[in-house]
Amino acid sequence: MARYTGPKTKISRIFGEPILGNGKYLTKNSNPPGQHGASKKRKTLGEYALQLREKQKAKYTYGVLERQFRNTFEEAARMKGVTGENLIKLLEARLDNTVFRMGIAPSRPAARQLVSHKHITVNGEVLNIPSYTCKPGDIIALKPKSNDNTAVTSQIRGKNPKFGWVDFNETEKKGTFITFPERENVPENIKEQLIVELYSK
Repeated sequence: MARYTGPKTKISRIFGEPILGNGKYLTKNSNPPGQHGASKKRKTLGEYALQLREKQKAKYTYGVLERQFRNTFEEAARMKGVTGENLIKLLEARLDNTVFRMGIAPSRPAARQLVSHKHITVNGEVLNIPSYTCKPGDIIALKPKSNDNTAVTSQIRGKNPKFGWVDFNETEKKGTFITFPERENVPENIKEQLIVELYSK
């Protein structure tokens, strides 16, 4: 089960955004990583570099490596509608991201760990596949045994009201994936059209 395990702050400094969680070091050391920071690099990025940068940002944000990301893009291209928006919808519908959006876990890596360690059920069945694509109406909940695990329940912070495509009941530790989100409701700063252009070359 491949995932990025390198330095998170370094990745955040590359993009200048806290895409892997804590961004407290961005103000103190906002230069890109490397001995000379941005001073030895091109002032403006080329078209391909901008497209590649957006793809890398999306991959790091959602914790997806290249092959899985490419497969997700191809699935988005087969769907009706705008390919870029479909890509964001599929990434948002991943089980680990849905657990994160519901507030069961404080971050996507933490949500991935909950799923991998079999703390999460989907429609009453334990599911340990973080990349599972949730469908409208799916019931996501903590496994009954995990409800008594304070290490798990202490991480629950509740759903942010602006994420209207998921619902979560803190008392029952259970939520519903209501629908695929519209692109304008997803707060991530990703220019998905550049990713489409990159894969269309």
